[in-house]
Order: sequence, then structure tokens, then C-alpha cells
Amino acid sequence: MTEQQQQRDDSACAVDLSASELPESNTNAEVFTTTITSAEPESGFAGFGFSEALLRTLADKGYSEPSPIQKAAFPELMLGRDLVGQAQTGTGKTAAFALPLLERLESGQKTPQALVLAPTRELAMQVAESFKAYSAGHPHLKVLAVYGGTDFRSQISALRRGVDVVVGTPGRVMDHMRQGTLDTSGLRSLVLDEADEMLRMGFIDDVEWILDQLPEQRQVVLFSATMPPEIRRLSKRYLKDPAEVTIRTKDQEGKRIRQRSITVPMPHKLEALQRVLDACGGEGVIIFARTKAITLTVAETLEAGGHQVAVLNGDVPQNQRERTVERLRSGSVDILVATDVAARGLDVERIGLVINYDMPFDSEAYVHRIGRTGRAGRTGEAVLFVTPRVRDSTGTPFHPQPRAGHGPTDRSDGGARQHGHQPGTAGPLAQAFE
Repeated sequence: MTEQQQQRDDSACAVDLSASELPESNTNAEVFTTTITSAEPESGFAGFGFSEALLRTLADKGYSEPSPIQKAAFPELMLGRDLVGQAQTGTGKTAAFALPLLERLESGQKTPQALVLAPTRELAMQVAESFKAYSAGHPHLKVLAVYGGTDFRSQISALRRGVDVVVGTPGRVMDHMRQGTLDTSGLRSLVLDEADEMLRMGFIDDVEWILDQLPEQRQVVLFSATMPPEIRRLSKRYLKDPAEVTIRTKDQEGKRIRQRSITVPMPHKLEALQRVLDACGGEGVIIFARTKAITLTVAETLEAGGHQVAVLNGDVPQNQRERTVERLRSGSVDILVATDVAARGLDVERIGLVINYDMPFDSEAYVHRIGRTGRAGRTGEAVLFVTPRVRDSTGTPFHPQPRAGHGPTDRSDGGARQHGHQPGTAGPLAQAFE
């Protein structure tokens, strides 16, 4: 991001996030250590028992300090304990479970030792890529992503050659287990990533079936942005004396995502959308619509207005979905219009604005939608369109429970105007509706 873009974001659509405090250096070091004053500072990852190869890989990638969720999870997972973690996407939770799992793998075993279940193909691919990146110092370690929409036979061939880590969606993992092509007899660890999303998408029965087939002695790790009763029940049934980690961000960190609502009549939503994009659509934008038909209507309207737009819905084939995400990541497309299911698990750092063109079905869906922005310590903006009918009939459609540590959105009544605006911070978004 250029300096000019950063200044615009700070004044318009983003809130600065104060840097986290770094641990103090040891002032009680022995005198003889002064002979190595030219050495680099010790990595913040060095105190968790990780191998030198992994520490070098993390240093090469520029990782110097673990995030809060990583600091809390590393010691428990390195001991082999089960763990329940509540943390939002974008907080470093993938590394929180991936690094300890990699360190606990045993050499010489041909069958998978770790299995990660993810709710979507996109998330499965991203988690698999993270495992591959972290294992750069272990060239013989093999990671395989399995999900629908791709060649089943190539996955079977890879499994027969031997893999250490399998990352997949519940349906495709079940297919392999039922056909005997995925041998879980030597499995040591299972991770349920974004468990609440798997619940919302109807995968919990599949997840329980998979858990019932696994060896009795195994480590189970569950991560979830929210903790509905069904997820609590799942953890009590399948996890043994788990460590529990809940990451709630500090007050200033909770302002990574500034949330606004706009009351706008249904016939004027496309016009309102154009005005929001003109106000703050400088970087990557995701627009959430409820149906596939609406994604196409919105995309066509924006393209007619000169925007570079891509669509992601259930009708888009897998290979085209992957190309679309890469175009968004590279900047050749700035706006993605998507349905909830199609965009779950997307991890694109340049997303600076999420627009809820249609109301989400519940607060959990809202949490996951706005979690596409404000990632990796960056700031972001989330806008929610509310029709007068919904506003007047319910008072507030729902009270979002966004990203732990965020305050509630101001939902004061009013027609066709922005809510959640803070005095003294008027910018293009506010001016667009004056």
C-alpha cells in the first residue's frame, strides 16, 4: 500500500491499530554474552521447543513474534493436549495449530499423521499451502489437500504414495475413508478449523462420523470464531480434558474493522452501492449478496459503471474459482461479488472493505463476512445495508457479535443515512450520504 493510500484510509475508512507490546529483553544476562553483541535478537518463537529448521523457516519468512493465539496454543499443543480455541480469522490461528503439529510428526510413517477439516475448498487450499510453507525446512514432508470439484484419482495416487498431513473438506474426506483410500489408523492429530462454519453449512454429522472412525488415542484441536451450543456439545463429547483458549482483543485492536450500517430502500440499493464504492472502494472489496441471481445483477451493474468485477457463487467451477481468487489477490480485479458459501474461508490481505448488500441470516454469518477484512493487523471497513421495512419491523435486524473485542454497531434510526459514524471522523463514506 502506498503512503498516499494509507493516508486516505486513515481519514476515511480505517482505524489505526496501535502496535502490540513486544516482550522486554533480558537485562540480567551474564557478562560473557557481551562477546556476541553482533548476533541477531532471539526469535520470539524460540521458547516453545521448535526445531532449528522450523525457526530458520519462520525467520526467513519474516516472522519474529507469535500472535496472542499462538502464544497461548503452542505450549498446550506441543504437549499433545486437546484444545478448544475461540479466535477470529486473521489472528494467526492456522500457524497456532500447524507449527506444533509439524513438530510432532514422526519420520518414516507412510500413512497420514495429521488431518485438518475445513468447511470450504478455498480454506482447505489455504491451510494446505500454509503447512507447505512452514515445512520448507523439511523437504520430505508431504501435504495433500482433498476437496470436491477436482480429480479423485489424482488424490488417490497421492495418498498411495504417502502423505504426512491431509487437509480437506468433510465430504471428500468421508469419500476417501469409505473407499479405503484414506488410512486413518496411524492418525495422531485432528484439527477442526472454523467449526462453527461447518455447523452452519450442515457438516456436523459428517464431522462426527469422521471422529467416530479415528483411533481412540489421538489429539483433537477445535478452532471456532463463535461457540454455539452444538459446538460446545461436540467438544465435550470428543475432546479429552482440553485446554481452552479464548482470544479477546484489546479495545484499540477491536477498532481494526470500523462497522457502519446504512438504511436504504430496496429500489435504491444499487445506487447506494455505487456511492459507497466511490467513497471508499480504493482497494480490494467483497460484496455479499444472498442469492446467485443477485450476484450477477450487482456485478453487471458495476461493470457497466466501469468497475473491474468478478463473481463467486455456487455455479462457478472450481478451476475458475481459483483463478478468480488469484485475480483478486493480485489486484487485476478489485471487486468480488459473492454468496456466503462461495466466499467462506477467503484469505486475501488486500481486502479493505466488506459490503453486506443483503442482510446476513444471523450474527454468526455477519462475523464471518466481515472477517474477510482487517486481516494480519490491517484495518478495514464493513458496511451493512438495512431496508426501512426490516429496520422498522424489528428495531434492529440483529446485534452483530463481530470479531472479539469489537464494540456493538450504533444502530440509531434514520432514513437513507449512515449509522455508526463517530463525530469528528467524517470522511468520504459519511459525505456520500449527506
